[in-house]
Amino acid sequence: MNGDLTKGPVMRTMLRFAVPMILGNLLQQCYNVADTLIVGRFLGAGALAAVGSSFTLMTFLTSILLGLCMGSGAFFSICFGRRDDDRLKEGMCASFMLIAALTIVLTILVFLFLDEILLFLHVPGEVLPLMRDYLLVIFCGIAATFLYNYFASLLRAVGNSVIPLIFLAVSAVLNIALDLWFVLGLNLGVRGAAWATVAAQYVSGAGIAVFTVLCFPHLRIRRRHLKLRLACVREICSFSLLTCVQQSVMNLGILLVQGLVNSFGAVVMAAFAAAVKIDAFAYMPVQDFGNAFSTFIAQNFGAQKKERIQAALKGAVITSLFFCLFISAAVWVFARPLMLLFIDSAQEAILAEGIRYLHIEGAFYCGIGCLFLLYGLYRALGKPGMSVVLTVISLGTRVALAYLLSAIPAIGVTGIWWSVPVGWLLADAVGLSYYVLRGKKMLNRK
Repeated sequence: MNGDLTKGPVMRTMLRFAVPMILGNLLQQCYNVADTLIVGRFLGAGALAAVGSSFTLMTFLTSILLGLCMGSGAFFSICFGRRDDDRLKEGMCASFMLIAALTIVLTILVFLFLDEILLFLHVPGEVLPLMRDYLLVIFCGIAATFLYNYFASLLRAVGNSVIPLIFLAVSAVLNIALDLWFVLGLNLGVRGAAWATVAAQYVSGAGIAVFTVLCFPHLRIRRRHLKLRLACVREICSFSLLTCVQQSVMNLGILLVQGLVNSFGAVVMAAFAAAVKIDAFAYMPVQDFGNAFSTFIAQNFGAQKKERIQAALKGAVITSLFFCLFISAAVWVFARPLMLLFIDSAQEAILAEGIRYLHIEGAFYCGIGCLFLLYGLYRALGKPGMSVVLTVISLGTRVALAYLLSAIPAIGVTGIWWSVPVGWLLADAVGLSYYVLRGKKMLNRK
C-alpha cells in the first residue's frame, strides 16, 4: 500500500500530502466559479443572483454526502494506520451502500420539492424562473458528486491525494470549455451553464471510480467483505453520520443566511454571490489543509504515534496562522479588483456591497483557519461529535446574529457580514478550551 503518513519528516510529509488536496479543491470550486463568472459577465445580474443562490443550496445538499464520505475517510485512515485490511474493506463496503442509498433518496426528494425549496429561500420574483431552470439541471449531478467524493476520500485515506487532483483538473478544464460553448456558442443561458457543470462532474466522478477499481487492486472488495457485521456498520455510522451532521448543520446555517440575504433584493444577492466565491477561494486552502491534517492525525492515531501527532499539531497551527494572515491582507487590498472579475464596473452598488463583505470577512480568516484544524483534529481522534458542537456554536451564532442585527435599520445587511467572524471566534474559543482540558485523555485512547 502507498501513502503511509506514519513515517518520514512530519511537516514535509503532511504538506506533500496536503498540496494536491488544496489544488484539487480549488479546481473543484472552478465548477461553480466558471458558471458565476461567465453568467455574471454575459447574462447579467439576475442570472448571477440565480446561479449564486443555487450554489449555496447545492453546497448544503452535497454537504450531506460530503460529510458521510469525510467521516468514512477518517475510519479508513485509522484502519490503514493499524494495517487492518479486512476491517478497512468491510468499512468500504458498508459506507458505499449507505451513501449510495442516501444519494438516491436525496435526488428524488429535491426534484419532488423544488418549488417548496425555492419558496423557503425567499427567492425574488425576477430571479425565480432562472434559478428554477438552473436547479432542474444541476440536481442531475448529485450522483456524480457522491462518486467523486467517496473514491477521493478513500484514496486520500490511504495517502494518495494526487489521483483526485488529476481527475478534478481534467473535469475543471472541461467545465470551463463547455460553459463557453453552451452559454456563448449555443446561447443556452443558465441551463447551459448547469449542463456544463453536470457533464464535468460525471467525468470526475465516474472516472475516479473506474480508475480506483482498475488501478488499486489492494482496495478491491472480496466476497467475504460483502457480509456486513453490525459492529462495523455501527462504527462507520459513528464516524460518518456525525460528520454528516456537522457538514449539514454548517451548510444549513449558510442556507438560512442565504434566505435572509435574498430578502434584501437582487443587488445584495448578486454582491453576495460574487463575494462568496472570492471568500471560498481565499480560505479553501486552509480548509483542505485541515482535511489533510485530519488524515495525517488519523493514520498516526491508528498507529499510536503520539509524538508525530503532537509535532503535527504545532506545525499545522503555525502554517495555518501565517497563511491566513497573508490571505487576509491580500483580500483586503485587492477586494475591488477581485469583485470586478465577476461584476461589470458600471454596477457600482453591487461592487460596493461585495467589497464591504470582503473587508469584514477577510480580516478574520485566522478564525476560520483555526476552526478547520479543530474540525479535522476531533474527527481524526474519533470525536466527531465535538466537531458538531463547534459547528452548532459557529453557525448558530452566525444565524442568530444575522437575523438580529439585520433587523436593526441602522445596521441592516452589514449585520449579516459581521455575524460570520463572531461565530468563528466563539467556536475557536470553545474548541481550544476543550482540547486543553481533554486532549491528553483523547490521545491515550486506543
